[in-house]
Amino acid sequence: MAPRGDSQLAVLAEEVSRCRRCPRLVAWREQVARERRAAFAHEEYWARPLPGFGDPHARALTLGLAPAAHGGNRTGRMFTGDRSGDFLFAALARCGFANQATSRHRDDGLQLFDMWITAAVRCAPPANRPTPTERDTCLPWSARELGLLANVRVLLCLGAFAWDAALRLIAAAAGEAAPPRPRPRFSHGAQFSVARYTLVGCYHPSQQNTFTGRLTPAMIDEILLRVRALAERAS
Repeated sequence: MAPRGDSQLAVLAEEVSRCRRCPRLVAWREQVARERRAAFAHEEYWARPLPGFGDPHARALTLGLAPAAHGGNRTGRMFTGDRSGDFLFAALARCGFANQATSRHRDDGLQLFDMWITAAVRCAPPANRPTPTERDTCLPWSARELGLLANVRVLLCLGAFAWDAALRLIAAAAGEAAPPRPRPRFSHGAQFSVARYTLVGCYHPSQQNTFTGRLTPAMIDEILLRVRALAERAS
């Protein structure tokens, strides 16, 4: 029998995958699935919100922006099947958080160790730009998820949007109406602790950042190793 927390995460995942709260996102994710990219014309797209995944006993959580239209929105798993995921999972494998450096589809054997992956917004947004309202509409899902991940102590925020969402998330987890003031600013390597959580900022592994050298393998490895040290220290 699965532990109670694991089964509750499975229930939450099913509820998340049925969400239709944001009309703009519903319309876009389904349009993308109908008008498939030529390279994936033979595939059936997931075209639903994406639940988080990983080690349910993880001490670290990676928070992304939102699924990619032809990545997670196609494969049904965060960061799976796109260039950002290629960069991220290679780094997770190098730093001991994943058993393999690639992630192509939901049943490819990927396992995460001491890491959970989720996103501020669960549906692929047009132009990869969710609105603040869509972020806040997704917040209750993330708050429930974090509540079930009892061991999480470190949140790795990929980009400024995820950083802001994480500040709202930990405020919601603490029963606060708003994020802390003054609000800590995002930067690569930024770190902020409140209550039992520590936030760590990292540039998003988008092609714009990785192709230009704004985010290098050495840079993300340094951040991930810091996340591991912080998680071990907090446990």
